[in-house]
Order: sequence, then C-alpha cells, then structure tokens
Amino acid sequence: MPIAAALLATGFAQTVGADTFDLGRWPNPAAVNEMRGELVSYPSHSPFTLREVGGGAEEDPTTAARAGLFVPPTATAADPVPAVVLLHGAAGVLAARELTYARQFAAMGVAALVVDAFGARRDRATGFVERLLEVTETMVLADAYAGLRFLDARPEIDGGRVALIGFSYGGIAATLGAFEQTAETLSPDGPRFAAHISYYGPCIARFDDARATGAPVLMLAGSEDAIVDPMRCNQVLDDLRAGGAETEFVIYQNAFHQWDGSFRGPRPIGRNLADCRFKVGNDGVVRDSFTFLQMTGPISRRLILAACVDSDGYLIGRDDNVRAKSNRAVGDFLTRAFTR
Repeated sequence: MPIAAALLATGFAQTVGADTFDLGRWPNPAAVNEMRGELVSYPSHSPFTLREVGGGAEEDPTTAARAGLFVPPTATAADPVPAVVLLHGAAGVLAARELTYARQFAAMGVAALVVDAFGARRDRATGFVERLLEVTETMVLADAYAGLRFLDARPEIDGGRVALIGFSYGGIAATLGAFEQTAETLSPDGPRFAAHISYYGPCIARFDDARATGAPVLMLAGSEDAIVDPMRCNQVLDDLRAGGAETEFVIYQNAFHQWDGSFRGPRPIGRNLADCRFKVGNDGVVRDSFTFLQMTGPISRRLILAACVDSDGYLIGRDDNVRAKSNRAVGDFLTRAFTR
C-alpha cells in the first residue's frame, strides 16, 4: 500500500496517557486505529553503495525522501520526545506492520518516522524484483540518516534519542547502520542513532572496518526462519561488540519470519538470501565473498544475487504470542537506550 494512501486511511490520537513515554504498556493495535500521521519529505540521495558517497563514482540524486511522521500530541519544544525511524521490508510499507508500529509508538509517547524508500524511487523501479535490484540498502540508509537529521531539526523531537528499527530487508539496513563507517559516510557531521533494532533481518554483510557507532544493537529472529542464519548473525554481532557496541540477540522458538505481519501461516514466500556473503571494504565497495565480484550497479547486483539466492524461499507466519514477547524485548531495550 502506498504510504500516502495508508496514512490517509488512518486517524491521529488526541491523547497519550502520560507526558513521558512508557514502552512497557503496548496498546492494542485496534485501540490506535484512529491515529493519523503526516506525509513529509526531506532531502536525501541515492548512493548505490557507500563508495558512491562523496568522491567515488557519481551517485544518483534523489530530490526528496518520503515518510510518514507520527508525533505524540503531548510533544512540545519544552518537553521533546524520543523517536524511532522505521525501515520497511521488501514488500514496502505495510499497514499491518510499519504503520501499526508507528501508531503504537506514538500512543506510548515516542514519535515515529516511517521511511518509504521504494515510494521515493518509483522512477527507478516499481516491480518487486526490480526494486530489490535498483534500491539498495545504502539508499535506504541514506533516507534513514537524512530522516535522523530531519527529526533532529524539529524542536518537539529529542534528536539525541532516536532509534533505527528495520524489518527484514530494512533489518539488514538497520544493522549496517550501526557501523561507524556507514554513519561517518552518510552523516559525517550529523547526529547518530541512539539504538539499532533488526526484526528478522538476514545477516549477509560484514565490514572490514568493524568500528561501531557505540549505540546498542538488538537482533530479533525466529528459530524457524530460514532466511536468518544465527551463526552468521552472531559473527556480525561479534564484529559490532569488538567495535564498541553492546549487543543482544533474541531467538523466539517455533517462530517464523514476519511474526508481526498479517498473514497467518506458515506460508512460503520470496527468495532466500541466507547463503549470501558480502564484505564492505574500507573503500565502501561491496564485494561478494564467493565470486569476488564488486557490486557497482544493478547488473552486477543481479549476478551476485543469482549466485547465492535460493529460489525456494522461506516461510512467514503471524504469531501474536511472539509479537507480545518481541514488544516486551523492544520496549525494555529502547527504555534503556532512551534513559541511559
């Protein structure tokens, strides 16, 4: 669903239970259906990889990022609130996931910015496969860090307390954003995220430069999720810990991919990226660990993915009990990050 249409289809809450945020009491999704967000835009750009940012190959400019902004009505310049930036999965912004989380966060006193990286780049691609070839994780992160600057400039938002949260494809980006090389490339003189959370994001890339921004990192995955390799994720988390970040990895037993979506299952979907292995060099170039090809554009990206993607896909399935557990884990994690 296009984010503009989804935002217009919802309302905006008029009250929050308290002036301060409370992430220990998640509202029922049905209780926040009347909340309405605002469609916003802000300057961003479209580097294919980190190499294309400032001095590398010429990057493709994007005039404006697109996002939905949900702000608690109690937020003021005198009492600014923390915020989260939400990054969608390969299917784009979903009403049952990104927009539901955004309304819930706003109801709990935390502003939410739902980035629509695909919607801002419809001139590049509109089909499912083409979007994944043309709109890279670096482009998503460019919108995310530009969104952080956008929030930091708003007086009712505390720019020092903004977390980056990604789902599946967006979860890949949320983890990559925790490395200092990403932050200093995309936001050299700007703010940093206060925390990073990956919901069932495949762990496919490692950095030669393992320095972390220092923000804590939380990974969430299901034990039955074939697209998330726990061994590989632990390697990435080891890198981040060595680079100076605190990390947590929570695996929910018997849970499938997208336990917080709308599809009850399990049901097969997509293509499996779990066997892909990329390295991000000090020069910002992404290299495939198997073929040693450099990912310089859509053609090389297609060749690299063709060599590692399993067409059998993976299983997704909604599980409200797991959603309640992940709510608690995320609430506890963000409360610590926002109050440290």
